[in-house]
Amino acid sequence: MITVLLRVTAVCALGGALAACGTAQPPEAPRPAASVVPASPAPARPPTLAPGPAGLAPVFENGPRTPDRTVALTFDADMTADQGPRAAAGERFDNPRLIAALRELKVPATVFMTGRWAEEYPDQARSIGRDPLFEVANHSYSHHAFTGDCYGLPTVPAHRMRAEVERAYTAFRAAGVPDAKPYFRFPGGCYDQRALRAIAATGVTAVQWDVVSGDAFATDADAVARQILDGVRPGSVVVLHCTRSAAPATERAVRAVVPELRRQGYRLVKVSELIGAAAVRR
Repeated sequence: MITVLLRVTAVCALGGALAACGTAQPPEAPRPAASVVPASPAPARPPTLAPGPAGLAPVFENGPRTPDRTVALTFDADMTADQGPRAAAGERFDNPRLIAALRELKVPATVFMTGRWAEEYPDQARSIGRDPLFEVANHSYSHHAFTGDCYGLPTVPAHRMRAEVERAYTAFRAAGVPDAKPYFRFPGGCYDQRALRAIAATGVTAVQWDVVSGDAFATDADAVARQILDGVRPGSVVVLHCTRSAAPATERAVRAVVPELRRQGYRLVKVSELIGAAAVRR
């Protein structure tokens, strides 16, 4: 009897094992595919003009004179390399109230900044450079002249001109300006073929202007505003300054000029938009 029971038990155990081996396992749930995050597109390179004759750096003065009434207000943030002691003594080469006014009025603008200015006011340089309302462009590192006899400015030797441009971009990056534009304004607006040849390898477009605001050392904001409004035409580039000590009336002039330009049908733009329009027409 014990033998029979053992056999029955063994058979049952074997049958159970066979049944277990033959049982289909539930299919494994499919694993979700790894998500692929598309790479952010590289930012488009800002428009520039083609090199001039003999490979000289191109020069831009104004946009197309078209019915699209655009105008660019540009601001030179001047500080020369030897003005550090004056800044340390309390002289102000910045103008936060001007920048605040541009933001309040929602004015796109191009700020031509010296490298020395960015070093002195890195927080402001970074704030301007990261604000999509503005674009930062190059006004040299030291604000020394690229020709002789330029408003009494010290002169940069020809073999140092390219380094002046490149050193300014280095100062911008150190201050946290992420995307300074490939536009260069000569200190004092003074240049010649030697200067254009010297900076050509940097790939910049030299940006001048066709409307002088007259704000440098001016104290009469109304006179500055009248001079701008009298000179503006479609495509104009207006030169102003972002320096409290040397251009104390600029903020007040801007507050008068901007509403009047808009009333006349002008659209305020950055220099890059004017250069882009000019490049298309060439």
